[in-house]
Amino acid sequence: MDKQTNLENAQARIAEASDQAVLADLERELLGKDGLLGQQLKEIPSLPPPERGPAGRAANELKAALTAGLLARAAELAEADLAADREGVGFDATLPAPPVERGSLHPITKVTRRLVQIFSSMGYHILDGPEVELDWYNFEALNIPADHPARDSQDTFYCGEEGRLVLRTHTSPVQVRAMERMTPPFRLVCPGKVFRHENTDATHEHTFHQMEGLVVGKDISVGHLVGTMKTLLRGIFGKEIDVRLRPGHFPFVEPGFELDARCVFCESGCRVCKGTRWIELLPCGLVHPKVLEAAGIDPSEWSGFAFGLGLSRLVMLSHGIDDVRHLLGGDLRFLEQFSC
Repeated sequence: MDKQTNLENAQARIAEASDQAVLADLERELLGKDGLLGQQLKEIPSLPPPERGPAGRAANELKAALTAGLLARAAELAEADLAADREGVGFDATLPAPPVERGSLHPITKVTRRLVQIFSSMGYHILDGPEVELDWYNFEALNIPADHPARDSQDTFYCGEEGRLVLRTHTSPVQVRAMERMTPPFRLVCPGKVFRHENTDATHEHTFHQMEGLVVGKDISVGHLVGTMKTLLRGIFGKEIDVRLRPGHFPFVEPGFELDARCVFCESGCRVCKGTRWIELLPCGLVHPKVLEAAGIDPSEWSGFAFGLGLSRLVMLSHGIDDVRHLLGGDLRFLEQFSC
């Protein structure tokens, strides 16, 4: 049987293939190493040199003809399957398609972007840093020595036996890294995810979001800090919000303060504010001289203020959410409320 007859027989078998599975088996049989094409290719090395070129071209022509036939039959079978489906289920191409469900930005993303706009308008740099951090940047450079209570393993997720790596407990390490490479004066904020080994409740979560800010310049005072915080909250809530400033202790600022916001969920106390009518929102203060020294900045020449904004709690206040665990719970019923 000559090669032309073999090709005609193969094309006839392709045309008779009843479904895609039969066609796939036939493709392996014809184009495989033991098939019609494979046998023709195996013969080429044994031919006299003058005949190998024409034999190779013939093999390529055979492959092209078989491939074209297989693709054409596959298209015919696909069209036949589609026609059968249309007839079987009463397919009507003129009917409108099902509605496409639209996603939306997460409320944390919305508030973060709003804050970035506010601080960008005030000339702040927006920075980011690693979530798995060196002990030096997360603690030591922030005036938190090894015997400080914040270093206790019940508050921090340690990575590795030596304890040199931690899941960052705040975004302050980004500030330290920035002070090492930036020349004062400067202003910056660093939003991001942080981690703490805590028991969860309506206002506490092991994974949450913060935005910490730092300003370093000449003769920075508490007045600059308070003015910036009022501008921040006015930009978020669109109005003056009832706040209070009370003394607080943090190793990396001196003096330190706690800025609390009036609870928006109640008039006489609830589980979110724990009956106090105030929600702890924003620890802040003037940068401790030791923190400036650790970053190579002369505290006799430069001063600054820093603040740590709880993004998760701010999202709760601005969107009327009464449980922080909803934010990272992944419940679509919750998230769909914020679609736009």
